[in-house]
Amino acid sequence: MLVYKRQIPTTNEYNYLNEKVGWGSRNVDIVERALRNTLFGVTVFDDDKVIAMARIIGDESIFLYIQDVIVIPEYQGNGIGKEIMNILLEKINECKEINPNIRVYLGASTGKEDFYKKFGFITRKDANLGEGMILKID
Repeated sequence: MLVYKRQIPTTNEYNYLNEKVGWGSRNVDIVERALRNTLFGVTVFDDDKVIAMARIIGDESIFLYIQDVIVIPEYQGNGIGKEIMNILLEKINECKEINPNIRVYLGASTGKEDFYKKFGFITRKDANLGEGMILKID
C-alpha cells in the first residue's frame, strides 16, 4: 500500500532514491545539511520501502524552488509523481497566502518538461524572464 508522508526523507532514503534514478549519492554530512534547510518534503513508501520523494526549498514568501522530484523507475508511470506534485502545490498555495505573487521555480530533467507543464509550469523564456542559468563549478 502506498503512503504519502509530508516529511523530509532521511539521509539514507535520500541517497537511496538518488542512486536508484542514476543521480548518485552524496556525502552524508552534505545531505544532512541540505535536508535540514528544506522547507517542505514529501516522502512516499510502498509499505516500508521508500519509493519516491520531493522537496521544496526557499524563503516561503518570495521564492520557492521544487527540488529532487524522484520516483524510482519501477514505480514511474503510476501517478505517483502527479500525487507528489499535487501535495507540493498544496504547500505552495499556503505560501501564496503570504504573497500571492510568490515565484516558484524548478529545474526539469531533460525529457520531463511536459510532465511539469501539466501543473502550469512554463519556461522562463516563455514568461519573458530570460534563460535559466547555473553557476559552472569546475
